[in-house]
Amino acid sequence: MKAVLVEQPGGPEHMVIGDYPTPEPQADEILVKVKATAVNRADVLQRKGHYPPPKGASPILGLEIAGVVEKVGSAVTKWKPGDRVFGLLEGGGYAEYAVIAENMVLPIPENLSFAEAAAIPEVFLTAYQTLFWIGDLKRGERVLIHAGASGVGTAAIQLAKAAGAEVVVTAGSEGKLEACRKLGADLAINYKEGPFVDKIEDVYGEAAMDVILDFIGAPYFEANLRALAYDGRWVLISTLGGARVEAVDLSAFMAKRIAFTATTLRSRSKPYKIRLTKEFAGQALPRFRSGELKPVIDRRFPIEQVQDAHRYMEENRNIGKIVLTIGE
Repeated sequence: MKAVLVEQPGGPEHMVIGDYPTPEPQADEILVKVKATAVNRADVLQRKGHYPPPKGASPILGLEIAGVVEKVGSAVTKWKPGDRVFGLLEGGGYAEYAVIAENMVLPIPENLSFAEAAAIPEVFLTAYQTLFWIGDLKRGERVLIHAGASGVGTAAIQLAKAAGAEVVVTAGSEGKLEACRKLGADLAINYKEGPFVDKIEDVYGEAAMDVILDFIGAPYFEANLRALAYDGRWVLISTLGGARVEAVDLSAFMAKRIAFTATTLRSRSKPYKIRLTKEFAGQALPRFRSGELKPVIDRRFPIEQVQDAHRYMEENRNIGKIVLTIGE
């Protein structure tokens, strides 16, 4: 099969289309003919040599797919060749074919294209996990979502609003802020125009955020601590701005009874991901069918332009997902 191969760690120019053995499904797996996948920050890090795939996972980039079932393993009962499916992978999405456990796969809603379905798994499952499983977000609470126009950010806004929460976001341009407002954000703050925590306090007062989804890390540490409410939950998803904080006052965590949790989804166990996928499907699939939830796609690139797609992500220009189409 054709797949995107990384010749050596480094820039986008080191990705090429080449031949790679077509995977064979194990007993509880299905083989999917991939129609679309999507670009994630993890793909960029892996391409650079900073984020190796989990043990046993495909070395090929790509954490999500949408396509058509080509072949099923001997123990598979839920799917048959020809079914339209999408799902989360540990790796292997940038290819003509990929294998995935049958319980990690979801049916593509009739109203969604392959490209739209491919824009869902990584960001919506990450947002669902961080908002509800880790952040324990409840109706009537407030959540601060940094990088609100990112893939996870656009998913988290929709899920939080559907759950009855009040949503505050940060982003770096008026275009991104407006996109967040259209998705339901109640307050959208340009972090380039001064400390975001000052603007939050102008509207809500001190210590007003019940949950924070943090993609930035070190530069926002003090401001996040200030913004969090008593018994607040702070979920660290990434450290795009840096990972080292020079001085940490632990007494502030104790005084506010703050729960701080760092998380990644890719390295979680298969049973964990299956439980997450099942719960998410029950909550979200009907809302995708009704249009209440929707994947947000910024641009689509044919797989042959994967280098351009990675450059586009690294320029931080996207609002929502960057999708790669295969065989169109």
